[in-house]
Order: sequence, then C-alpha cells, then structure tokens
Amino acid sequence: RGRVMAAGSGLRRKGRVGPGAAMAPRLQLEKAAWRWTETVPPEAVTQEHIEAAYRVGLEPCQRGVLSFPRVMDGPPWCWSCRRNCRGNPNCLVGIGEHVWLGEIDENSFHNIDDPNCETRRGGTSNAFVGLTNLGATCYVNTFLQMWFLNLELRQALYLCSSNERVLGVRGCDYEPQTICEHLQYLFALLQNSKRRYIDPSGFVKALGLDTGQQQDAQEFSKLFMSLLEDTLSKQKNPDVRNIVQKQFCGEYAYVTVCNQCGRESKLVSKFYELELNIQGHKQLTDCITEFLKEEKLEGDNRYFCETCQSKQNATRKIRLLSLPCTLNLQLMRFVFDRQTGHKKKLNTYIGFSELLDMEPFMEQKNGVYVYELSAVLIHRGVSAYSGHYIAHVKDPQTGEWYKFNDEDIEKMEGKKLQLGIEEDLAEPSKSQTRKPKCGKGTHCSRNAYMLVYRLQTREKSLTVEVPAFLQELVERDNCKFEEWCNEMAEMRKQSVARGKIKHEEVKELYQRLPAEAGSPYDFISLEWLQKWLDESTPPKPIDNTACLCSHGKLHPDKICIMKRISEYVADFFYRRYGGGPRLNVKALCKDCVVERCRILRLKNQLNEDYKTVTNLLKITVKGDGFWVGKASLRSWRQLALEQLNEQDEDAEHSNGKLNGNAPNKDEANEEKREEEEELNFNEDIVCPHGDLCISENERRVVSKEAWKKLKQYFPKAPEFPNNKECCSQCKILEREGEENEALHKMMASEQKTSLQNLFHDKCRPCLGNWPQETDELYIVSQFFVEEWRKFVSRRPTRCSPVSSLGNSALLCPHGGLMFTYASMTKEDSKLIALIWPSEWERIQKLFVVDHVVKITRTRAAGEPESALYSSEPQLCPECREGLLCQQQRDLREYTQATIYIHKVVDNKKVMKDAAPELNVSSSEAEEEREENKPEGEQDPDFNQSNGGAKRQKLSHQSYISYQKQGIRRSTRHRKVRGEKALLVSANQTLKELKIQIMHAFSVAPFDQNLSINGKILSDDTATLGSLGVIPESVILLKMPEEGFKGENLPLPPVTEAHADFSSASPVL
Repeated sequence: RGRVMAAGSGLRRKGRVGPGAAMAPRLQLEKAAWRWTETVPPEAVTQEHIEAAYRVGLEPCQRGVLSFPRVMDGPPWCWSCRRNCRGNPNCLVGIGEHVWLGEIDENSFHNIDDPNCETRRGGTSNAFVGLTNLGATCYVNTFLQMWFLNLELRQALYLCSSNERVLGVRGCDYEPQTICEHLQYLFALLQNSKRRYIDPSGFVKALGLDTGQQQDAQEFSKLFMSLLEDTLSKQKNPDVRNIVQKQFCGEYAYVTVCNQCGRESKLVSKFYELELNIQGHKQLTDCITEFLKEEKLEGDNRYFCETCQSKQNATRKIRLLSLPCTLNLQLMRFVFDRQTGHKKKLNTYIGFSELLDMEPFMEQKNGVYVYELSAVLIHRGVSAYSGHYIAHVKDPQTGEWYKFNDEDIEKMEGKKLQLGIEEDLAEPSKSQTRKPKCGKGTHCSRNAYMLVYRLQTREKSLTVEVPAFLQELVERDNCKFEEWCNEMAEMRKQSVARGKIKHEEVKELYQRLPAEAGSPYDFISLEWLQKWLDESTPPKPIDNTACLCSHGKLHPDKICIMKRISEYVADFFYRRYGGGPRLNVKALCKDCVVERCRILRLKNQLNEDYKTVTNLLKITVKGDGFWVGKASLRSWRQLALEQLNEQDEDAEHSNGKLNGNAPNKDEANEEKREEEEELNFNEDIVCPHGDLCISENERRVVSKEAWKKLKQYFPKAPEFPNNKECCSQCKILEREGEENEALHKMMASEQKTSLQNLFHDKCRPCLGNWPQETDELYIVSQFFVEEWRKFVSRRPTRCSPVSSLGNSALLCPHGGLMFTYASMTKEDSKLIALIWPSEWERIQKLFVVDHVVKITRTRAAGEPESALYSSEPQLCPECREGLLCQQQRDLREYTQATIYIHKVVDNKKVMKDAAPELNVSSSEAEEEREENKPEGEQDPDFNQSNGGAKRQKLSHQSYISYQKQGIRRSTRHRKVRGEKALLVSANQTLKELKIQIMHAFSVAPFDQNLSINGKILSDDTATLGSLGVIPESVILLKMPEEGFKGENLPLPPVTEAHADFSSASPVL
C-alpha cells in the first residue's frame, strides 16, 4: 500500500511546496490522486488505488499550525490551514469552528435586539427623545423638536381643554382627534416617555402629509403656524388663545413716501418670520439690512399719490415696529431658477452670531432688542428636491446644545454650538468656496436655512409639568414599552442558555470529528457541516444525493466538497438530524475509478497516437483503405479529447437526475438538439440518407493502420471502405436539381417578359385617379408581387419559384373583402397592387389563382363625371370593423417605442409651429441623419412594430403581418428644441414614466403636470396603453406653481401688503 501511495505522490521533492509552486494546491492534490494511472491499467485497479483516488490517506491539518499533511511518506500537499483545504477531505480547519472554540460571545447566540438600546438614555430627566423618520418626514421632525423646546408654547398646549374626551377613554387605547390633541400627546411623550424615540405617524397622518415625498420645510413651518393659531383661537383661556402671537408674531409697516409732496402712506402688517435673501451676502446683518432697504418706484413702476392725484416717483421701505419673543429668520436658500424652471439650492456661507442686537433695525430705539441664538435648522444636500433635515437646538433650562437627527440625539460638548461636521457633507467640487474664519460667538454655515433667536431675559427658565391626564397616557405607553423590553430580555436570556448548551455540544463533537487512521469513517458534505456550525442557519436533514454517481455511490469528482469524519460523529448526526444515504467505505465507487483510469490513460496516449496518425497520413495509400472526412481529420485530436471529457460529464449529469436537480424537459430537449447538430467524427461525409456523400472534395482515403488508430477513439464512427459506391439517391437528386435549375430560369424569363411593366413598376393604375380606358381593375396582394420580383430579379436557382397567387390574404374568413374603396386609396394602398385587365389574363395563364378580386366602375347615364365603385367580392363590414379595432389594440400593445416629451413654459410649447426647422439643435440634426440609415437600424418604431407577438384575430397569417406593418408610420416625428425622446412600453405605469422624465428634465415626479391631446394624465397606477399613449405620441410637461402639498394645511390668505410688494421679489 505504501508503494501505491508513493506512486501517487508526484510533487516536487526538492524544497517545500508553497505559493511559488506551478499550480494551486487543489490542482496538485487532484493530479497526485490519479498519478498511479500512468502505470496501472484499468483491469489492475485495487482497493488501494480506489482509496488513493478518494484521498483517504491524506493527513488531517492541525488548527492554528502551519502544517503540511503528507500521504504516508509522500511530500506535503498544502502549506496553510488558515482556511479550509478543499482538496483534502481530512482537513476540518476553517469550516466555521472558530466561533465555538474561542471565548463565548453571548450576542452570537441570538439575533434579538437589545432592549437597552431602545430605552431613553439617562432616564426621563437627563436626555431627550427622538422621532422616527417615516420615509421623508425629517423636516417635520426638526420643527417638532424645536417647538417642543419652546417652553411657553409647550405649556400653553398642555392647557388646551381636551380633558373630557381623554378621561372618557380610560382603559382603552387613546386616539387623538384634533391637531392640538396630537401635539399635546406628542409633547407629553417627548417629555416623559421611556422610549429612545417615538413614532409621530398619528400627527403626520392628521396633517394629511405624504410620508414618501420631501416637501418645502419653510412653507410647512408657515402653514402649520397658521393652522395652529386658527385652532387655538377657539380656546377660552387667553394664555392659550394668544400664545402663537405672543411667541412668534411681530409687526412691520410698508411705508411709501411721495417724492413730489412728501405724503407718507403706511400699511401695518403682521409677520411670523422674516424671509431674508442671502444671494450676494456673507453676514446675517447684511441680509436684514437688504430686507429693510429703501426701494425707488420710478418709470412704469411709479406710485399713485392720493394727495397729488397722479402717479409720482416715490420711495418704499419696510420699518420694523415690534418683534416677537421668538424671532424666526428664514434664509432663502431655495430659490426659483428661471432658466431651468425649477428650484435650486444656494450653498453659500452665511455668518451669524450667537447674540443678535436688533435695535439698529427698529423704528423705535427705546426697547430691549437683544436676542440669543436658540436653534439652527440644517438642510444637508445640494439639491432643493432631496437631502436631509436636522436641527441644532439649545436646551432653555441648561443652556446646552443638542443635535436632533430623527431617532438619534447628540449632546454638544461644552455648551457650544458645533456645525463643522454638517458643513462637510455638501457635495465637493473644485470651485468650492473655502469656509470663512469665525470669531468667538459667531458661526458660518452654508446649509442653515432657518435661524431661531430668543429674546434675552434674566428670568429663570420656565418649568413645565405634564398634566395628569396626559401623564396617565404616557405611563400607559411606558408600561407597554417595559413589557416589551422584559419580553425581549427573556427571549435573549433563553437564546443564550440554548446557545451555551449547543456550544459545549459542538465543542465536544468537533474534537471527535476527525477519522483516525484505520478506523471506520463516513463522508459528509462540507456545506452541511458549515451549516451545522452556523447558529443562524439550523441544519436540515443530511442530503448526500447530490454527491452520488450514476452507480449510486460517492462520485470521485465530488470529493473536493466532501469531508471524511469519524463514524462516532456520523452516527450522532444521523440520529439527531436524519437524512442519507450514508457514504462509508462501501460507497467508494470502483466502477467510476476504473472508468477514470481508462480515460486518463487514453488522454496520455492521445499525443503519441496523434503523431503516429499524422505520419501515416503522409504516406500515399495503395490498395484498400477507408474514406475519412477532411474536416474530421483536421480536428480529430480535439474531438477525441472532448469525447473523453464528456464521458465524465455524462456521469455527473446522470447523477443530477437522481438528485432531483435535472434540467426540465425543454432544456434537456434543447441540449439534445444542440448535440445532434454538432457532427461527430466522420459524420461530415454522411449524406442525408445515411450513405457516403457524392462530393469527393470533402473526403480522402486513409490507410488501414491509420483507420485502426482512429477507431480506438471513435468506435461508433461511420465506416466507408474506399471501394464503396456513393449514395445512389443523392446522384438522382443531383441530376434532378440540374434539370430544375434550367426549368426555373426559363420560367422566370417567360414571366418577366409577359409582365414587364409589373416587374419594373411602370404604367401602374391608380384608384385615386381612375384611368379612363377601363372600368375594371384587378387586385392582388403586394406580398405576392414582392415575392415574385425576388424570384425573377435574383438568380432563379436561389429562390423558390412563384407558381400560385394567394388572394385569400385580402379576404376575411367569410370570403368578404377587408378593404373599402376609400382605404385602398390611402392607408391600405401599400398592402395591395392594382393589375390591368390585360395583365390579369396573362397572370391567370402563368399562375394558379385562388380568388379573383376586382374593382368595377359604374357610370350613371347622362352623368359621365359621377361614378360608383363596387368590389367583387363585396366588403365584409363586421370583419372590417374588427380589423380597425385590432389595429388600435396593436397601437397600445407596443414595447420599446419612442414618445416625445415637450416642456411647456408659460403655457406655450418651446417651439415655433410656423418654422419648426429653426428649433432643431445640432444633436437633433444628428438624429435626422440617422434616418438615412437602412430601415430598422435606428428607428425604434420599426423595431417595435416588427418585434413581439400581436394578438391575432383574422384567419391568415400573412395578412396579420400586413397589419403589423401598418402600425409603423411612414414619417418620423421631428424633434424640436425643448423636447426629448424616451423609450417606453405600453404596460409600464405613468409613475414609471414620471421617473424617466425626472432623469431627463431634472423635475421631481410630484412637480410634473402631464397631458396628451388636452387630456390630463393624473393616474400614476394606470398603464400608458390605457391612457392612450401610442408610439410617436407627444406629451406636454408643464411646470406647476410652487406650493406645499398637505391636505389639512390650508394656504394662508395673501394680504394687500403682500400683493402690493409682489414686484420686489420673484414669485415662486
């Protein structure tokens, strides 16, 4: 046995096998396992050879040691055991055992979230609670956190009278009804909940907001404050009723002064925030100065003075009369871009201080106007239509700054506002402006879109207590949360206990897993062992069927995915998990090893035989020999090698059928057809009748010695001695083919001479201009004319002769004509060909005609100019209507067709209908040049109309093909400036089309107003086919007016002052 094993060890004996070896260790093991076949013939294979092929004698690798397993006295097979050696069935290292052999990690025993991670950090007094982002509601979360930390607003909301409703629902889940109730409950949870974050979905749903669309945060703030003020105005308590005005409402006046008489006109207006333009400014104070700057009204913009009773030059400005306790400053980062037609974000730095003195900007200077920064709202991202909102808010009780990022809340160090990391998240660019240096107490930001200042006061911060009825609801929610935490903790505890038991079990079994030399053993799949060691994947019953050969035993080629384990552990596995079949020493397949030995020896012999056959072919054959195809001789060595390799593959495929992994019947038949199409050795000289082909140019004679060598590799090859006659049937067909060729030439010449005008398409009649010399015209299908011209114009020997004329394609199943006289003069004219009566007589002699179709003109007596036209056979109205319906359905069952999107500005298309050619851009001119290419190469409509099966209603297939051709338009839509072409399918939805438009025009789907032929497209779930969008359609894209989309947030009324000053800034 040692001699046999040594014979299989053919690796280098000098030096150590390592990364510099000629081939990978797995390939080395594969080659060495079969090296004994070089000296052992198939009939001499013994058990020792079988075990060498299955690599039973390889030494097991040692975990954590650079080991070199040997075969008895042979050289090392692998150099590293840091990962599993796939070629060594005795290597049980790196299969997932490290999890069980190291220190115990309790977290690996379960996948249950730690309830401590969901609990509010620091208890209810030292930390804040986050808010869940419901999809795109981060902008709502930032305002809720900011309003929650406005203690006066929170206290006023707690005082709202809703006690009776709440007290009446004790013992059951509380469902807030009004906006105030939602906000009350939300603030109570933010104050005293034990959760790390809470779900604001009830509040968001009450406002009618779409959680999947991010909307304008500044507009949301204004609309919600208006709604809240209106809701609280119904309260009896004045502290509650007037809280919004006390906290957020200020006054300014629009002052207009006539330059002629000096008359001063003043209009006082309330404000809840100041909207500051930031373009061209670097400091917040500069933005405020511009907001209050004087404006000259001159020229067409002159002011009508009541005193002068005429239009006069004037000046206009805003004067601040009073400021609220909480001053909201909106930085107008999102502006309307007139060039693109949608909003954009200004990523310019604006500097602002922690203390803001507003006295220089006030009309009256005798008040206290020093404000301190209390919140900064941030928008991260470079686009106005996407990004993420967070808030930096100052705790009014401790003076500490917190960053609110949905569920996550971070406390700033040292009671200082830190914006640095937020400014690094904008999209980098080479032209990016450097952040200016900020002094002590000042900050710079290019992402801040709202600054909130609180009036500086020496009074102690307000202490807000949660009312008893709300506290009861919060405690009820806290009890549910604690129950959930306890349940999760218990589940984790049980999982850990089960994991520890499994840990000890696996550890013990792994130590006994290797099979000792000379002891009973089993083979088991590596994949199953890895799943057994993976706690997250409970092992299923052992299934070894995928590793079986066609004899029902272990396939030698599957040894790389199998592991040899001890019989003791195998018994445990099969008792615990079941499955099978068991693969022990009796499962080593001698038949497979013997067959592989034969194949390998033939492969080794192939090179020598190739040289021998090559030399024999050089000798001229005298006497008896055999016919062999020249193509087969050129590739016989490759064919022999492929045939030897296929024998192994066939064994694997047969095994796949046993395992239930066989391909389906269609795939098997397809593979069988492909194999049949590939000719085997010497089949290239076999004729269709199974005999020797008649072409001697494709074959040659080889000697008996050469044929004997070839026959060893191709025992089933067809055999033709050189004295064998060629196929008699092929000889007869060859003679008949020559006679038919001459007959076809004569037939084509006769038909061309008889129908010369039809062939050259000259002097053809026209229904639109009926010829005066006849009252009858005959009709044939255009398909017949085209096929006949191919036969006549090309070599008749290459095309089948046209001997019959089938007009049934023009008729319905009832025998009626499918076309009206009017349609044959227009859209259906390309489907028919008109024939003169004289030509029809010759056609009837030359072809077999199935149906006669003709049009007859009848002139009324005394009225030669008026005529009636009738067809024979007559029109079938029902089938004609069905044809039109089918054509319309075909237009709505397209795939990959082209449509065009027109962008509309100011309700006008961006094009000149009078001269559209002036609007074609250079890129569009390139598309025009594409139209000159061969039909079907560039035109997407061509591909659409000819690709994909259409529903068939009429009887004849050739006529259906005419229908499909009729879908294609003769001229393409000419694309103009401001328009883009898109490829679409009839079954895609309008929502999917809007996403395509968003990528093409950079317009968000919710900002797209689409219409076609005056019809608004609004149902996002409808398909384009059902909406009437057909190939070459033009859809209008209109940009909407900017506005907030919230069902329950009413738009505030536009005051006279706002309308009067609308010319000062662009209307969004």
